[in-house]
Amino acid sequence: MKILKELSDAKLVIVDLEVRLGEKLRSAPTLCAKYKGKIIPLNTAHDGRPILMKEENSIEN
Repeated sequence: MKILKELSDAKLVIVDLEVRLGEKLRSAPTLCAKYKGKIIPLNTAHDGRPILMKEENSIEN
């Protein structure tokens, strides 16, 4: 594994993320990256597993 470059325009934020799990609506503090004006979760909302920081995974702000 090696670092290709540091993303200077990205920053870490904690958001109160709301998700629907079946019939219930839940929210929890979630670690995200703010990059190019988009919020990208860095872990899954339901069990906290890490996910890749991809713009396809972004949430409209």
